[in-house]
Amino acid sequence: MRRYVAFALLFLAPLVARAQRMGSDDPRSATASVFSRYASRILKVQVVEKGSAAKVGIGTAFFVGPDGRMVTNYHVIADWIHEPANHRVEVLQARGAPVLAQVLWVDVIADLAILGTELNTPDFFRLADVPLRQGDRLYSLGHPSDLGLSIVEGTYNGLLEHTLFPQIHFTGSINPGMSGGPAITADGRVVGVNVATMGEQRGFLVPQERAAALLARTRVPSFAPPANFLTLVGEQLRDFQRTVLEGMFEEEVPSVEIGRFRVATQPSPIFRCWGNADRNPESLVETLDHFCGTESEIFVDNDQSAEIISLHHQVLRSNGLSARRFTSHVQEVFSVDETPPGNEEHVTPWSCTVRNVEWQGNVVRVAYCVRRHKKLGELYDSVVKAALLGDGTTALISTLSLSGVSARNSEWLSTRWLELIGWR
Repeated sequence: MRRYVAFALLFLAPLVARAQRMGSDDPRSATASVFSRYASRILKVQVVEKGSAAKVGIGTAFFVGPDGRMVTNYHVIADWIHEPANHRVEVLQARGAPVLAQVLWVDVIADLAILGTELNTPDFFRLADVPLRQGDRLYSLGHPSDLGLSIVEGTYNGLLEHTLFPQIHFTGSINPGMSGGPAITADGRVVGVNVATMGEQRGFLVPQERAAALLARTRVPSFAPPANFLTLVGEQLRDFQRTVLEGMFEEEVPSVEIGRFRVATQPSPIFRCWGNADRNPESLVETLDHFCGTESEIFVDNDQSAEIISLHHQVLRSNGLSARRFTSHVQEVFSVDETPPGNEEHVTPWSCTVRNVEWQGNVVRVAYCVRRHKKLGELYDSVVKAALLGDGTTALISTLSLSGVSARNSEWLSTRWLELIGWR
């Protein structure tokens, strides 16, 4: 019998080895292995409204140290940031009672936050550089729509080019609730933090280096959380907009000709510009559009975001209208309110002025609207719109939108923007 068993083992050994090799290459097996090894390091985060004891938002966080420190997204805990007296932040393990979490620090630009908890754990992720190639397989984990911890396969597709801040393009389905969870390699190295999705397998990650820097700040011996997080958020936004806008429109500015007009385009390499045209021969007016913006915006609160700067040029051409009727049509288009809405708790009402100015021998109709952020220090949103009539059959309407910027930058950029409009 022993010889039989020995012979059987000898015979089966190559088959077992082959099965093991096949299992290691099987994506389903690899995904299951990743989930079983690292699930305990990832918890659900919820923000609870104290009065009703009901959660107002959920997300995901993951351990980055044995002392209970965790990484999540800023937008996951933003309700607490804006109203800490009315909310609390909790983390939940798979089968445990909610544990109170303390917000230690935030990075509103990168959409990150560091939480502190009393949960001591031997299982945590270490943040360090990960060499990657485009197409490498990654695994995103999180709590989609409060359905329980889930894992999603995807691929690494490098850094996005047209963003205000570094983001990784992850080809995989990051769903609401997975925000703040980690995207990792098969051996558990964190590549980035789930932050956003555009659907259709288009997800975005914050690179782990940004989270590592934020975590390191909280480990300095003299560290203490800020007394007022909104003050910190305002400072971060002011410093960032100063960096983004520094020198913009000062040197030689790229320009493009649309019809008979010359206008500024692509203020810096991070901007992407695109166009559109409506040349319906049955329409009384045809339009040509030119837009420039970035692929990202900064989340401040549920009804507040900062794109910093975007621009839109629209050329209108008469298709048989009289000069008087065409001018009237241009005035109607110009008068359309393009100021974004906002909660009066966060921003003041828009204040607008409209006037005519002479420029290059022409009269330009200019509307300038501005509002102030109430809780973020001296930050403003502004929209400047200029209308220039050509020869009675063509017109240009240009719009510059700024959000979360200083008063100085708003005034300077708006003035410089108007100076760059020309026609031939």
